[in-house]
Amino acid sequence: MTEPGPVAWPPAPIRTERLVLRESEARDRAAFIELFASPEVGAYIGGPRPRDEIERAMPEVPGRRPGLFVIDLDGAMIGMITLDRRDAERPGHVRPDAGEAELGYMFRPEAWGRGYAAEACAAALDWFADALPSEPVVLCTQTANDRAMRLAAKLGFTEVERFEEYGAEQWFGVWSSVTPPRTRRRSARSGPRPAGPGPCQEVARTTST
Repeated sequence: MTEPGPVAWPPAPIRTERLVLRESEARDRAAFIELFASPEVGAYIGGPRPRDEIERAMPEVPGRRPGLFVIDLDGAMIGMITLDRRDAERPGHVRPDAGEAELGYMFRPEAWGRGYAAEACAAALDWFADALPSEPVVLCTQTANDRAMRLAAKLGFTEVERFEEYGAEQWFGVWSSVTPPRTRRRSARSGPRPAGPGPCQEVARTTST
């Protein structure tokens, strides 16, 4: 997954009413391991990864790359947000040349139900709109993931299409500045879904330095 675009990275920490969006640090390593090992977090993105495998692969400063924000609450990591370029070979696009910025996220289960994901994702989208004002942002999630579907609507994503991928129906939407084509359905890949961060996005590279 390529970085979000020609923007200075890392930006200054982004502060919301309750949260800070910042670059990852060594002290976040344990929280990254908890995210990837959590059965609840992995329910719609391929399931959890074995903890011993994660601990062996996790670098000392995980997620230190353009497009990845750690979500900090009172000095502790509760989740992460990614803004990466969507792979051209994947189904779901709103630009002829593909490569749209794609929003992904993961939050620890103890942070669910408190509005943190909406607050953090809205801040990340605002930052992106300021940095690259002409760019659309897309999001993909399983239709069975009610929480993710509600969050997409709350953030202002508009449905573009639905399609089958990894053996499940996927919802694909675009944020604000792009008028979507008519809703359509089609089939794509089938088979086991790989692990990924928030909706429909691979996360193997989120642990790289």
